Amino acid sequence: MAVASGCALTLGTPYVPLYQLPAALRDADATLAGIVVTELRVPRLALALVAGACLGAAGLVLQEALRNPLAIPEMLGVSSGAALGVAAPLVLAVSIPAAVQPLLAIGGAVLGGGLTLLAAGLGRGPSAVLLTGAAVAAALQAALLVLMVMADQLDLQLIYRYLLGSLSARTWDDVTGLWPWLLVAAPALVLCAPVLSVLRLGDEDAEALGVRAQRARVAALAIAVVLIAPVTAVCGPVAWVGFLAPHLARRLNPAADAVCWLPWSAAWGAVVVAVADIPARLALAPVETPVGAWTALLGVPAGVALLRSGTRRPAALRRAAGCEAVRSEQSGREPSPEIRGHGHRQEPDAATGAGEGR
Repeated sequence: MAVASGCALTLGTPYVPLYQLPAALRDADATLAGIVVTELRVPRLALALVAGACLGAAGLVLQEALRNPLAIPEMLGVSSGAALGVAAPLVLAVSIPAAVQPLLAIGGAVLGGGLTLLAAGLGRGPSAVLLTGAAVAAALQAALLVLMVMADQLDLQLIYRYLLGSLSARTWDDVTGLWPWLLVAAPALVLCAPVLSVLRLGDEDAEALGVRAQRARVAALAIAVVLIAPVTAVCGPVAWVGFLAPHLARRLNPAADAVCWLPWSAAWGAVVVAVADIPARLALAPVETPVGAWTALLGVPAGVALLRSGTRRPAALRRAAGCEAVRSEQSGREPSPEIRGHGHRQEPDAATGAGEGR
């Protein structure tokens, strides 16, 4: 994060060496470098970090609530609904104040998530919710395509860039507009994290421990909406951050739970967006490319590699558990804690979420 922040503040036109950053920040209105750094690069970097943290935390909440590593905002209709709520007034030429746009995004995200839950049925398993969410997301994207057909050339360019996710021309007003929503979402995340750890045990075990699984799942989706919708209203749907950040967090400590993974997932989400924004701003300079295109370009292969390595590791540990169990029985000693834990736990399947921890 420090390296990405340094590159974001120094690289570009004009180039500001690292040793000149303190002077540029101090003399904000006196020099060209000071104006560029304080009015353009710093708010853009702050927005990238905040947006990435929100998307990373929302991705972990969805994956843990549905017990599926493929549960991401883009596949549950949440991001598409939020984008539809913001893009519709623009095409229909309805004047909307900037302060109301997060409310429209939240309304669209609630619409997408609510349609997913209603179509899947609250009594069904998490895998049904995920599959139904993919269908709802496709329907909402089709509605966005209809709006793009109706738009004129100027609005079409704005909508196209917005739907790919962009941090271009963002100011301090965009950053400060996210703080009220973060003040609501942060305490809810703190309360939600222990419940997510219980949901990993499965609905029956969670009910036995006093957690109503269906209500907890709906509450988790509501928290994810509050995290995703304001970011989507400002930046557009920045793709695949909610998929990649939780997997990076789990990679650091596979034996932890949601309480430990949540801050790391937020931090990795901030890093992913901050890193992706550097080539988005500089690769085709002076033309800027959408940051969402770079997060998808870099995030999908990295996420697939993490999934493949994550499925090979439990299988290797289970084989090692069987061998060590035989040796332990012959020698009369206890197997190691890591091997013993993996020898008695069924890992969730990456594609369907089947297999609940015991």
